[in-house]
Amino acid sequence: MTVTVGVLALQGAFFEHIQLLKKAAEQNFLPDWEFIEVRTPQELERCAGLVLPGGESTTMSLVAARSNLLEPLRDFVKVHRKPVWGTCAGLILLAESANKTKKGGQELIGGLDVRVNRNHFGRQTESFQAPLDLPFLGEGAPAFPAVFIRAPIVERILPHQKGIQTGETELEETVVAPSRQAKGAAAEAATADHVEVLATLSRPASQIATQGRDISPDKELGDIVAVQQGNVFGTSFHPELTGDARIHAWWLRQVQAAVNIRNKLGQ
Repeated sequence: MTVTVGVLALQGAFFEHIQLLKKAAEQNFLPDWEFIEVRTPQELERCAGLVLPGGESTTMSLVAARSNLLEPLRDFVKVHRKPVWGTCAGLILLAESANKTKKGGQELIGGLDVRVNRNHFGRQTESFQAPLDLPFLGEGAPAFPAVFIRAPIVERILPHQKGIQTGETELEETVVAPSRQAKGAAAEAATADHVEVLATLSRPASQIATQGRDISPDKELGDIVAVQQGNVFGTSFHPELTGDARIHAWWLRQVQAAVNIRNKLGQ
């Protein structure tokens, strides 16, 4: 059976994600995959997994709302609990709370119990690359060449709760995602009540990032730049802007595992 994975193609680096997904499948002998650009609810409905690319999160949310795609996206992530991966702007959209944002100017999908700080590292001219240790890629795996462009960070891991993150609604310049409840055995199986930190960028490294040059982070605990909670995976950086398909291959295995569970449960 062919497994269809979509990349939200409203704005941003969706083409680059498609290319690396294809490369990951070919390099790792993962058969029977179809990768499509998603612009409509009908295209989204075909997908077993979805990537939200880097770009402009505000523009993506506005176009999604005008395309009648915002609510189906929330259902995909939070009701059906299918695998989803957000990079940079995608991470912002998948957060339950985002600051440095005027209310009414940004809509969130949600799914990750985190607050993100938008554009944490500054303007696009202050972009940089840093080698990241990513243990989830396997013991002894070479560092990943992470590209940060106007990147957000996970500023705070929020307590898991049913319903909206009410404590976040009281903060100024902060938007909060609406509540949705998982439905079905497969969705319940993909739900997690805690956020797992998968990667951090050391504080000395993040402090010199505004110099706009490559850096070599040390092992000190620092800014959270990759997280996972159940079916939702988010990275501050842009794997799609490298030639390294390892994260894409790892995520495709996550999608395949979720498909296997749904097939076993008959959903």
